[in-house]
Amino acid sequence: MRRPLVVLLIGLGLALILLVVHRDEGISTNDFASLVYKTALVVFIGAGVLAMFRDRFSKALETALFWVVIALALVLTYTYRFELRDISDRVLAELIPGRAANRAHAVEIARGNTGEFQIATQVNGARVPMVLDTGASTVVLTNDAAKAAGLPIEMVKYTVSVETANGHALAASVTLDRLAIGGIVERSVPALIAQPGQLKRSLLGMSFLNRLEGWEVRGDKLVMRGYP
Repeated sequence: MRRPLVVLLIGLGLALILLVVHRDEGISTNDFASLVYKTALVVFIGAGVLAMFRDRFSKALETALFWVVIALALVLTYTYRFELRDISDRVLAELIPGRAANRAHAVEIARGNTGEFQIATQVNGARVPMVLDTGASTVVLTNDAAKAAGLPIEMVKYTVSVETANGHALAASVTLDRLAIGGIVERSVPALIAQPGQLKRSLLGMSFLNRLEGWEVRGDKLVMRGYP
C-alpha cells in the first residue's frame, strides 16, 4: 500500500502548488478546500484501483481512461446542452417536413419535397398540419382539423363565401384561441372552417402571417419572426 500512499501525497502536493500559483486569481479558501477534497478523492480511488490491479496495470489504466472519457463526455454534454439542443432542432427540421427549428424569437421551416412549405402547427393544443398559402387572406381549417382542435363545428354557420381551387364554396368564421408554430404563439387568430369535403389541407394564411414581426423565404427555408 506504500505506492498508492505516495501517489496520494503527490496529488495533494500538486493541489497545493495550484493554490500558490493561482492565489492571486481569486480562488477562495472554500474553493481550494473543495479542490483538495475532490483531488484527494480522485487520487485515493485511483490509487485503490491501481492497488487492486497492480499485477494488471495496463487493464487498470484502460479502465481508468474509459471512465475519464465518459466523465468528460457528460461534462461537455451538460456544458453545451443549449447548443446541442439547437443542433438537434435543426437536424430534425431537415428530416421531418414541417417541423420548426427555433432560433430566439424566430423559427425556420425547410421546404418539403413537393416544393411547398408544410408546417406543423398547434391549434388550441391539437397538432394540425398546414400548408403556407400567402394567397389566402386568413387561416383556413379543414372540417376534420377544426374538429381535432375542439371547435364547435356542429354550431357554426357556413355563411362566408370563399374561392378555392375547386371553385366557389362557403366557410364558417371562427376565432382560434391559440395558434403556435414552434416558439411563436399567437392568440385570438381569425380563421375559417371549410365545409366537409371542400378542403383537403388546412392553409396558413395572412391572418396569422400579418401578426408576425416579419417573415420571408430564403431559398428553401421559410423564416418567421415573432415579437419578443
